[in-house]
This record gives sequence, C-alpha cells and structure tokens, in this order.
Amino acid sequence: MCWSATADLAAGTVITAVGIACLARTRRARDLPVAALPLILGVHQLTEAAVWRAGGGCGPATTAWAVTALPLLPVWVPLGALLAAAPEVRPRLRLPAAAGVATGVYLAYCLATRPVSAEMRGHTLGYAVNVPWMPLVLAGYLFATLGALLLSGDRRLRLLGLLLAAGALVCAALWRLEFASTWCAFAAAASTLILVWTGDRARSPCVREGAGRGAPSL
Repeated sequence: MCWSATADLAAGTVITAVGIACLARTRRARDLPVAALPLILGVHQLTEAAVWRAGGGCGPATTAWAVTALPLLPVWVPLGALLAAAPEVRPRLRLPAAAGVATGVYLAYCLATRPVSAEMRGHTLGYAVNVPWMPLVLAGYLFATLGALLLSGDRRLRLLGLLLAAGALVCAALWRLEFASTWCAFAAAASTLILVWTGDRARSPCVREGAGRGAPSL
C-alpha cells in the first residue's frame, strides 16, 4: 500500500474486522468464499506492513504477500463468485473460473521456481518476480477476477468489479512499477462493500437455487 507500515497496519486492521463481520453474518455456506474476501485482503495489508518493517527484500513476509496476491486471488475470486451465483448464471462464470485456475497454477509455479523481492520506493512498495509472458498472464488474471465479478449477476458484486476496474486503471497510470501493491491496497478498501452484500444476502433468506422455478431455498 502507499504511505507506510503504519498506514498498512491501520487499514489492514479495519478491513480484517470488516471481513470477520462479513463471515459472522453469512448464512449460506456457498456465500462464504466471497464473504471471506475482506478478511483475506485485510490480512494481506497486515502482511505488507510486515514487508515495510522488514525494509522490503526477499523475506517470509514478501513471499507471503506474493502468494496471496498472485496465485491465490485469481483462483479464489472467480470460484467464490461461481459458488455464490444463481444456477442460471453459473455457466457464464465457468470461463473466468477456468482462467483463474490456469493463471493461479502458472503463477504458483513462477513463485516456486523464482525469487520474489520487494523494494521500498518512497511511499510505495514495488514487488518483482520473473513471470514470463506477463501481458498474457495479466490478461488472464484480470479476466478471472474482474470478469467474474462483472458477470456475477449480482449488482453489489458488479459494482465491486467496476470499482476494481477503475482502480486498476488509476494504479496503472499513477504507479506503473508499483501496480501490484497499490491495486491490492485499493482492492482491500473496496472489498468492504462486501459487508453490504452479506447484509443483502442475510435479509433475503428466500434466495433460492433456481429462483422463480420453485426450488427449495438454501
């Protein structure tokens, strides 16, 4: 995140608390992966606070940050959206989910075979890992994460997808070399919208599998 270890620590603490609240109000098991996103991203910011305090480098905090940002999120987000979606929406979410799994597996391989490092650059952190075919991998990553949210059929998740897409453009324009760090921080802040999403789901106990077709509620 921009600014400092203190900023990451404060933001991470608040977002983690939001994530715990999201999980506490979730009533359907299939909603849990999406509800857990603020918790994951909040802990991610706390991890980056540890990267700041370590002065960057190639230590355990840097590796832990990279594991969450690179292989985990492109798998978690589309699969979570797929699980939470209504049955009639799920077929169109299979492609982002497949892209996310492929992207996550490839990035996991890159992290397992190449070092990752962090560099303090003023008020930002830059992360470096050698990822061949990076433009193609980034396209798969964005399609998996943003595409799944935008195709989810849920207005709250679509709004989150739009916010994250706008944030990606801003971060790419302002912090090209620090894109990963700044966009993850933006995503963590935006993920607090999921608190509203979980509230909507909790107030709609009759959300049904195959809504409108008389299927039993979950």
